[in-house]
Amino acid sequence: MSDAAPATALAPWIAAQRTSLLAQRGHAWLLQGPSGLGQYALGLELVRAWLCDAPTAHGACGQCGSCHAISVRTHADLCVLMPEVQMMALGWPLSEKAQADIDDKKRKPSREIRVEAMRDAVEFAQRTSARGRGKAVLVYPAEQMNHITANALLKTLEEPPGDVRFVLASEAAHQLLPTIRSRCLGHAMVWPGEADMLQWLGMQGVGDDAARAFLRAAGGRPDDALAWAQSGRSPQAWSALPQAMAKGDVTALGDWAPPQVIDALQKLCHDLLAASVGAAPRYFAPADLPKALPPLAALTRWSRALSKAARTAEHPFNAGLMLEALVAQARNTLHSRQPAASPHS
Repeated sequence: MSDAAPATALAPWIAAQRTSLLAQRGHAWLLQGPSGLGQYALGLELVRAWLCDAPTAHGACGQCGSCHAISVRTHADLCVLMPEVQMMALGWPLSEKAQADIDDKKRKPSREIRVEAMRDAVEFAQRTSARGRGKAVLVYPAEQMNHITANALLKTLEEPPGDVRFVLASEAAHQLLPTIRSRCLGHAMVWPGEADMLQWLGMQGVGDDAARAFLRAAGGRPDDALAWAQSGRSPQAWSALPQAMAKGDVTALGDWAPPQVIDALQKLCHDLLAASVGAAPRYFAPADLPKALPPLAALTRWSRALSKAARTAEHPFNAGLMLEALVAQARNTLHSRQPAASPHS
């Protein structure tokens, strides 16, 4: 695997939002909306522009020392707060102590934003900026703060040092403390039109038919559609998923992590529930779904079981057994039949 992932062209709807937000004043932004709409990309564009040596109305110059420092993840005036698993995936360095603990197998990388990292960020906010253009704190996904971590941030948001700005990017802003939300200027992420999304996916090398299929699988969310396209999975495999589950075919999901399996089955369950009440499916083409729909009661039970499974998906007792159980559950639900009408009814 190469050290650097290929650069993704900035989506035009992210660039337009960046220009709009840079024209407004405020020390803290909350970027909010469903996953896959580019909260992280927009947040990073804002801090790039705030810290840039030669910014324009449309963002950072991309050429100066500040822009280079952000690109190589070494900017002294930028503090990034994320769960450690995401920091590592996106190439942001952990603190020396956190990295040492993980390297020494004392603990696993965290899946939430740790209070120790937030305390470091609060201390960072109090320091003088190194480059003289102020400081910035990027928090993503902000809903991954627990209450202790969020309260540590709240005090700094309420009384921010003069030259620090914050951008909180969230895919579940309703989970944030109301006091956190009230201290920020809110921005609802733009949901782009299909033509714009198809054009952008085409710029990333995704063919039109595949882009349409991946957008459907992602529920119309462009970042998630691109992740689907880059995962190496075929659009045909997604279309064939309902039929594979009806057969109990575990191999159709064999290389998927448990959270991805549950997400896919929840999408299938959603579309079957929608179809059973006469609504249009969202994630699959109507022709992909079985003609004989399971009873509403069976689908409702399945939906509840998937929600319960999702709570332990990150730490399954045995991933292989969990996958087999989930596929068996899907097969049984898909083969459920409407109860026969009583002869006396």
